[in-house]
Amino acid sequence: MPGTPFGVVHLDVAPVTSGLAIGSLVAGIASVLVSLLVICFGVAFVDEGGAWASGAFAALGVLAGAAAVVTGLVGQRQIRRPAAAATVRFTGRGLAMAGISCGAAGVLLSLLGLGLALLLAFT
Repeated sequence: MPGTPFGVVHLDVAPVTSGLAIGSLVAGIASVLVSLLVICFGVAFVDEGGAWASGAFAALGVLAGAAAVVTGLVGQRQIRRPAAAATVRFTGRGLAMAGISCGAAGVLLSLLGLGLALLLAFT
C-alpha cells in the first residue's frame, strides 16, 4: 500500500480441478460398467439364477449412480461459488456434468437390466 511501511501482495492461486467433479465422473463410469454386468448376468444366466445376481449388481449400480449424481451436483455448486482474492478457485464443470449424466445413465440401465432379467426369469 502506498504511504505505509509495508506492502500487501495478493498472490495468484492457480485454479484446481474439483475433487467432487472427478469423483462424480469415476462413480458415474463405475455405475455404467456395473449396469452392463446387470444386463449380462440377467440375460446369460437366466436358468442358473441370473436374476438374483442381477438384483445384487443392480443395487450396486443404482447406489453408484446416485452417488455420482449427488457428488456432481455438489461439485457444480462448489465450482460456481465465487472465489475471493487469493483463495482457491475450482474448475471442472464438464467433469461434473459428465459424472451426472453417466450416473443417471447407469441408474437407468441398471433398472432396465433388472427388469429384463426378471422378465426373462419369470417367462
